[in-house]
Amino acid sequence: MPSTAKIHADELDIDAALVSRLVTKQFPRWAGLPVTQVLSSGTDNAMYRLGDDMVVRLPRRSRGGRQIDDGHHWVPRLAPHLPLAVPTPLAKGAPGAGYASSWGVYRWLDGDNAYDAPIAEPAVAARELGWFVAALRQLDATGGPPSFRGGPVARHDDAVRTAIRDLGTDGTLDTARATAAWGETLGLPQWDGAPVWLHGDLLPGNLLTAHGRLTAVIDFGSLGVGDPACDTMAAWTVFDSATRDLFRETCDVDDATWARGRGWALCFGLMADHYYRGGRHPALAAVARRTVSEVLRGY
Repeated sequence: MPSTAKIHADELDIDAALVSRLVTKQFPRWAGLPVTQVLSSGTDNAMYRLGDDMVVRLPRRSRGGRQIDDGHHWVPRLAPHLPLAVPTPLAKGAPGAGYASSWGVYRWLDGDNAYDAPIAEPAVAARELGWFVAALRQLDATGGPPSFRGGPVARHDDAVRTAIRDLGTDGTLDTARATAAWGETLGLPQWDGAPVWLHGDLLPGNLLTAHGRLTAVIDFGSLGVGDPACDTMAAWTVFDSATRDLFRETCDVDDATWARGRGWALCFGLMADHYYRGGRHPALAAVARRTVSEVLRGY
């Protein structure tokens, strides 16, 4: 469930009054429009609706400014070639009024995230999201920034093993199965092709639905280029055994990429559950635990 509480120890102070000050100072044409907090399941940005047709996105941490910069540069170039709606940047704000990051104004997209308003036709959505992943991957990646999930998953080995140990101590994880699955992941052949575009964070909270139908992909903060495997982790973060193969069919990846994607799903699930457990972010912890469960069904 979305929360207004701070999630990270190093979060910036953000509220509606700050948003109003930033907008009035930097974009006076929108001064006076009502500012209303949008309760979001996201963990990287605070969201405030601006008037009826716009939304302001502010990184919760100062280091999030690069996500705003990259998104404003790249998403408009990619959007015309994608089969689902994506955020449209309207203006990019600078640090100010005591706020230490870039921030952005976007066109409002109607719908609810797929965690709060689940997909009603998962077989249809599996195909649609697969087509989205395939279309994004085929676009020219020249000059694209590296995705933080675009390299070898093995760089998270220490963090994953810590998560396995601690979640096992909590009694919430079968450590033998998790360790076996992670060991198999580390032994997989690595990507040796040219880098491709990745969304990088295909979770239920980053998908919009309307009347149960998938309508948009949001939150391009992890956008970048690299190994295509991480975008296949939606097969485990969003879908289940009944629809997973439909997603794979349309996203069109080879066996090795699919296996690495399963490893990324396991990595995400273990690390996110470890970080967000204990009430820090119940919604994301629940997504993480479900993801781990889906991956470990095969072990």
